[in-house]
Order: sequence, then C-alpha cells, then structure tokens
Amino acid sequence: MTTNIVSVNLKDTVFDAAEMLLGARVSAAPVVDDEGHVHGIVSEADLIHRAELATGSRKSWLGRLLETNADAAREFVATHARKVADVMTRNVVTASGDATLGDLVALIEKHKVKRIPIVRDGLLVGIVSRANLLEALLSREPDGAATASPTDDKALRDAVSKAVEGQPWSSRWPTTVVVSDGVVHLWGFVEGDAVRQAYRVAAENVPGVRRVKIHLRTMPASVGMGT
Repeated sequence: MTTNIVSVNLKDTVFDAAEMLLGARVSAAPVVDDEGHVHGIVSEADLIHRAELATGSRKSWLGRLLETNADAAREFVATHARKVADVMTRNVVTASGDATLGDLVALIEKHKVKRIPIVRDGLLVGIVSRANLLEALLSREPDGAATASPTDDKALRDAVSKAVEGQPWSSRWPTTVVVSDGVVHLWGFVEGDAVRQAYRVAAENVPGVRRVKIHLRTMPASVGMGT
C-alpha cells in the first residue's frame, strides 16, 4: 500500500481539492478530519460538474419532469457547494491493515472502486490502488535465474504432467507430454481452445520449460470416450 498519503481535509474547499489532485497527479483522495478519521473520498468526477464551468447536469425534458424537489436540491448542492464535505462521496469502502491481496481485489471488484483507504483504529494509515496491485504482481515475477535452472527432460516431463493432471479443466481424452531439450510438446485431444490455452499456461509455469508447442486437437464435447 501507499503510506505517503495524499488526502484532503474535511474543511477544505472544492478549489483546494482540485489544486491538490492536480498537484499530486492523482484522480481521487480520501477526505479526513483534523485527527485523520476518514469521512469520504473526493474525486475528479465529483468536481467536473460545476456551475463555474457551466458543466452541470444537462437532463432531458423528461428527466426534469420526473425530477423530485430532493433530486433538484442534491444536484444544486453538488454543482454549487464550496466545501469538499458537500460534494465528496460519503460511502467509503475501507479495509484494515491486515487485509490480504485477495480481500482487497474482492472489495475493488464488488464496489467498483479504484482505490481502498486502509484504516487502523479508525485512522487513515494508507491507501491501496489498482496500481499498487500491479506492483504486487511484479514483485512476484519469477526470478529469471531460477526459472531457467537446468533440469533433465524426463524430470521436466513429469513436472508438466503433474501440473495439468487433476485440474478441473483437464481433458477427459488422453493427452501426452513430450519434452526435448526443454521444449514441451503437448499432444492429444481437448474440448476447445480455452482448455488448449490452459494446458499451455500450465506448462509455461513449470520452471525450466524453455518453450511450449501445442499439438492438441479439438474434440467436440458431444463425443464420448467410449468403453
């Protein structure tokens, strides 16, 4: 996570927030009080529909006809308010410091957000963005030297066979793994291109594999193996 946090104070104006977002080159930031408690998030999307820019919502005549007084009042506040507290998104999705990468990805996907503030005892201690998750992915990139470690073809064949056996997508028809000088050849029949690609990826992830050649042919799902 990022601990050098860019945040906006609850007392700031929308102009302060716009200046901070531009200066820090971020698209959104948590809104906190003087003690550091998270109260919301303000984003570029919250600041672009403004009366000053003549970019307020342009609803159709039908939209205006169906609009309630409460809807009109909320829109007026969003386009005219000077305080960040009036335009920020209040329903903030947060996570604790011990959340796993899986937890964070699940929150981002479920709530369709781009970043998750990390809180401890109610106080903002960091933020995890989708870019941070990409950084985590890069940190797990296999070491080149380890991946290229020499191994004999028989051991490599056994490792590739083990990698594909028992998978939920494994072919119900016979498949064969042949290895020559670190190059894996996959032969046999599979149910479709998705399964073919899964075989390739499984083989590519075995340390020591130099290249994978696919000779797998597609067999219609309706065709049985017979007895």
